[in-house]
Amino acid sequence: MHPFTLPEHIQARVAARCGTPHPFARLDPRRTALVVVDLQNGFMREDVAHAWCPMAEHVVPAVNRLAGALRQAGGGVFWIQNTFDARCETEWSVMQDMVTPAARARRAAAMGEGTIGNQLWPALDVQPADEVVRKYRYSAFIQGGSDLPARLRARGFDTVLITGTVTSVCCESSARDAMMLNFRTVMVPDGCAALTDEEHAASLIAFYVQFGDVLTVDECIAGLAGEERAVA
Repeated sequence: MHPFTLPEHIQARVAARCGTPHPFARLDPRRTALVVVDLQNGFMREDVAHAWCPMAEHVVPAVNRLAGALRQAGGGVFWIQNTFDARCETEWSVMQDMVTPAARARRAAAMGEGTIGNQLWPALDVQPADEVVRKYRYSAFIQGGSDLPARLRARGFDTVLITGTVTSVCCESSARDAMMLNFRTVMVPDGCAALTDEEHAASLIAFYVQFGDVLTVDECIAGLAGEERAVA
């Protein structure tokens, strides 16, 4: 996956609507949480994955760097763990019905609680003060998806930085729902991974135009320090 740059004409559209191309360039670290979506063996280890994303491994250093910077600044880190259980068969039967029986079996085997696939990627820098949140839908913010919104609000967080995999499914759906639940929401392009550059870019642009901001890891870290990095 190549570095992503927001097209100038798209930035101009956002600036015309928001008064600035980056409405969340400044971040209050005490009110900001990093949300790391589905960086698990079940998406990252080819031998156990049900939906392998080869690029996901490559964003781990960036995610770890942002997590460390945010912790140091006083924010929180939440690791989202996509999990399959019996409720998925009934409460989310539409998703089950859209795939073949073989695909359903692979997902259950890869993402069931206690499986190797369900475990977080071992190179992630998960610290004792971080929170691990189980997720049962694509979105971590939709009703029935997880208790993440309640956890964030209980700790006074109103701003979320979305990273993880894949950009165009669980990351984008979480980001859109977060904004509609009144969280200031940022997608972090070098902290998100997709199967192709095209899917990655389309997802980030669609989100940015209407739902929130898109800032790199460096721009987020600058924002936490009360600075704003110029974006090309």
